[in-house]
Amino acid sequence: MTRRLAAVVPALAAVAIAVPLSIASPASASASCGTTVADKDGSSWGKTANGANERSGSSTGCTIKGIAYNTQALDYHCWTSGDGGTWTFVRNDATGVTGWIRDDLLSDNGSSVYCGF
Repeated sequence: MTRRLAAVVPALAAVAIAVPLSIASPASASASCGTTVADKDGSSWGKTANGANERSGSSTGCTIKGIAYNTQALDYHCWTSGDGGTWTFVRNDATGVTGWIRDDLLSDNGSSVYCGF
């Protein structure tokens, strides 16, 4: 019995260490071109640097749907990872256009609510 227990303990320890390592943290997914999301962020509306492209996904390879100017209010929906960093999905209040803007182009670095993908 002692031998069997001695053989089982290291195996259980290995499983105990491996399980937490396999739990993913929110980080590495991106929004493929054409991805839209519901408004998950209830915070006040943000502003952008002048002339930021609103894209169909969180990549510079995705279609430009519109341009957001620093005089326009943006309704943040949530953020995810993408090309060059994190991106926020927005609705431009002035134009009604929705799209993804890279967070370093937003004056307050975008949404604080994770999209979940």
